[in-house]
Amino acid sequence: MLSEEPISLEEAALNANDVMVAPSRKSYVHGCSTVPLLFETVGDRLRSAVDQVPDKEFLIFKREGIRKTYSQVATDAENLACGLLHLGLEKGDRIGIWGPNTYEWTTTQFATALAGMVLVNINPSYQSEELRYAIEKVGIRCLITPPGFKKSNYYQSIKDILPEVTLKEPGKSGITSRHFSCFQYLIMFDEEDKVYPGAWKYTDVMKMGTEEDRHHLSKIERETQPDDSLNIQYTSGTTGQPKGATLTHHNVLNNAFFVGLRAGYSEKKTIICIPNPLYHCFGCVMGVLAALTHLQTCVFPAPSFDALAALQAIHEEKCTALYGTPTMFIDMINHPEYGNYNYDSIRSGFIAGAPCPITLCRRLVQDMHMTDMQVCYGTTETSPVSFMSTRDDPPEDRIKSVGHIMDHLEAAIVDKRNCIVPRGVKGEVIVRGYSVMRCYWNSEEQTKKEITQDRWYHTGDIAVMHDNGTISIVGRSKDMIVRGGENIYPTEVEQFLFKHQSVEDVHIVGVPDERFGEVVCAWVRLHESAEGKTTEEHIKDWCKGKIAHFKIPRYILFKKEHQFPLTVTGKVKKFEIREMSKIELGLQQVVSHFSEL
Repeated sequence: MLSEEPISLEEAALNANDVMVAPSRKSYVHGCSTVPLLFETVGDRLRSAVDQVPDKEFLIFKREGIRKTYSQVATDAENLACGLLHLGLEKGDRIGIWGPNTYEWTTTQFATALAGMVLVNINPSYQSEELRYAIEKVGIRCLITPPGFKKSNYYQSIKDILPEVTLKEPGKSGITSRHFSCFQYLIMFDEEDKVYPGAWKYTDVMKMGTEEDRHHLSKIERETQPDDSLNIQYTSGTTGQPKGATLTHHNVLNNAFFVGLRAGYSEKKTIICIPNPLYHCFGCVMGVLAALTHLQTCVFPAPSFDALAALQAIHEEKCTALYGTPTMFIDMINHPEYGNYNYDSIRSGFIAGAPCPITLCRRLVQDMHMTDMQVCYGTTETSPVSFMSTRDDPPEDRIKSVGHIMDHLEAAIVDKRNCIVPRGVKGEVIVRGYSVMRCYWNSEEQTKKEITQDRWYHTGDIAVMHDNGTISIVGRSKDMIVRGGENIYPTEVEQFLFKHQSVEDVHIVGVPDERFGEVVCAWVRLHESAEGKTTEEHIKDWCKGKIAHFKIPRYILFKKEHQFPLTVTGKVKKFEIREMSKIELGLQQVVSHFSEL
């Protein structure tokens, strides 16, 4: 239970004549609002948008040359939904989407919403072992993916963990696997429209629906409720093992709506440039769904972040809002061709996902005209935004914190006893309200650890609440590393590195990096037989193709047993490892506040 710090008798006497305790007394805020919550499904909202602005452009994918109106998006989503139902998939089934930013990704997002299915976002950087875990954890029944992207061969990764796929003719029947009891369907989309053993062609599935399937879809749409599960996004929390944060229609649709409302999307024409990945809430909720709820337009410059493509998209499409992590913005404004393009159309944007240097925020306001730039804070488990700066605050004030509590949400700062601390005192951020996820999929025990009986979600982030109710994030109680907007959990990387035959012990910390904010540093103790033989490059090469590239340690420091700092109980002091690493590597801390997501 949540409790307040005790107050003195004098204070109690002064408060006795008041209706309520002065709001500045404690670190608690409530987002009072005159705007009611939405109670719709994503499908309801898409149908409503088509009724209102059928011919308005909704999604633009620059690299592929794709431009789709609201009506066209809805038609394509309905066709895919009917195709999935025709295959035999059902309401509530988990559908994995694995790939970069493509139109097929967003079509799948809306198709699963219409059909009452649960979309499972899979990081496009994942390799075979991470894919195996993702499929097993939530029981994915169908996976939709391109054959590969950049250096990743998705089809090969699928064959590595699911060898049965090669025994099936393309587009003939479902897959029966002794490794994955739930998995049945692999759907692949390819620009060249190739066929792959064991896989259905995406274009064929789009044409598969019958009139009966459409009647079935209409029935599902009527039955689907706002509180039904919509989306599973992987996050790791304190254990370091990925968990499936399960978000409902009500969670994400309202968060998207109120983020867009605070950003002014309901006031004027808005064209949002989104270089962020769709698999993250930043892209698929704050981007796509925020645009949907306010009838605006999204522009995706490239399948993955490309600084030049983003600059060109702003210039060519006259984008009015720009999203990004600090790393993305740094790369854009430092690009050698930055001066070749016009940014006069830009007036707003979001910066979130990693520590945000104050000097960078100033440059964005001055050089890119982002006078209405806003900082956001949140977590996947809160759908995602909990705090966000307002346009009423002067730009200089907006970058001093992560903003004000969102409409209809509550937040507090508590100590280790779960007591609310006075304003100005550090403690853990906890959040309650419509945005808190339903659960971690199939992880009741972990859900209970993170969400209290009275529905307070413990973020694990350490913050200070100011007199005006804004908060500044000052650290993390969880050891999560944020590398350019990618969340990395030390335990997960440590457990992976322990599989290396030369590694006796390993501890992972984050160290400062000028471009990414933080990068991975590993302290490794080798087996005696491997000392002098195993090098930093050996370990990095061994990691490639097995875990996502951003999890591979930038720095590997080999240490003897006596060099690890320990507590009196024998636990490794990671804080000291972090500080010692910074000194040894000659790194300087990035001056910033935190704008997490």
